[in-house]
Amino acid sequence: MNIWDAIRERRSIGRVKQDPVEREKIELLLEAAAWAPSHHATEPWRFFVLTGEGRGVLGKAYADIAAEAAQGLEPEELESIRSKARAKAFRAPLVIAIAVSPSTDPKVSRIEEFAAAHSAAQNMLLTAHALGLGTIWRSGDPMYHHRMKQAFGLTESEELVGLIYIGYPDMPQLTGKRVPYETKTVWISHE
Repeated sequence: MNIWDAIRERRSIGRVKQDPVEREKIELLLEAAAWAPSHHATEPWRFFVLTGEGRGVLGKAYADIAAEAAQGLEPEELESIRSKARAKAFRAPLVIAIAVSPSTDPKVSRIEEFAAAHSAAQNMLLTAHALGLGTIWRSGDPMYHHRMKQAFGLTESEELVGLIYIGYPDMPQLTGKRVPYETKTVWISHE
């Protein structure tokens, strides 16, 4: 698949089969992500590959965060909430958590480190699409919660930037639409 097709055709796939993703494909995803641009060549990304019961690390964090938000409920209700939250980690056979580990070098801008980690995620999404895999980049409040950082052993300065759910698609490929670039572009030239 050429890069233009990958960019235009890739869409989030929210339903995937539970068939395992081959290790060779996982390694290609990680390699593609590691070739993202990073200012000052800091390569600030970290990857956590969750398969099988390893997804339980994510599931436990989701459950703990949901339970914290649901204090005061009866034990049965609380366990139901924990169970539903835990199940989120098992919606795909493979989840790759991407974190940013910003450089402490004073000449490196922290925001650029996040941009690099997000670029790594995009490389991963495009490569997955080219390999016939379905992905969805999940984030949201639980991802930024301190319990999630603890689950992945992140330091105070590190942050998760994406939870990439990956598997073989179990839904039709959707057609994308975009606002024409012309409506969001200003040309500035001094000729």
